Amino acid sequence: MNRVKNSFFSKPFLMSLFFTQNKWHQHGVLVHTMRVVYYTLKAGELKLFAAALLHDIGKPSIAYKKDEEDIEFHEYSFTDHEERSYQMIKNWSFISDYTKNIVRYHYLIRDIKKSKKEDLARYAKKIEIWKSLDDDIKIDLDKFLLFDDLGKGKKRR
Repeated sequence: MNRVKNSFFSKPFLMSLFFTQNKWHQHGVLVHTMRVVYYTLKAGELKLFAAALLHDIGKPSIAYKKDEEDIEFHEYSFTDHEERSYQMIKNWSFISDYTKNIVRYHYLIRDIKKSKKEDLARYAKKIEIWKSLDDDIKIDLDKFLLFDDLGKGKKRR
């Protein structure tokens, strides 16, 4: 898991929350999250509502500049933000295990596709996670990925 731990008032935390994420997101984390909530509710997927609110809760705390492109375009990387988000909510008794799993694995489908091309060891680990999930959550993760993509808005580049 990413070892970055930005404080609430740090520049990366505030910039990523309110203004900048990266080339895949038109909005900061807060507006992106509200857009994901909107698309989730618009589709009538009420069981995904809490996950929509919480799926990126850990992102600002791990925002970092990974490479020259991040620095050049004033963007951030959020490696394994799903796990950080899950770690933040895993002991909240008022959140269901279902929601916690959607938060934890909301990027799993995309991560499997990406790691198959770039990192076979990571790919094997992600495939094992996928195989351990029941069919219902797999279907919901696929739906949630669509809402997450819609929440990103237009690509900037």
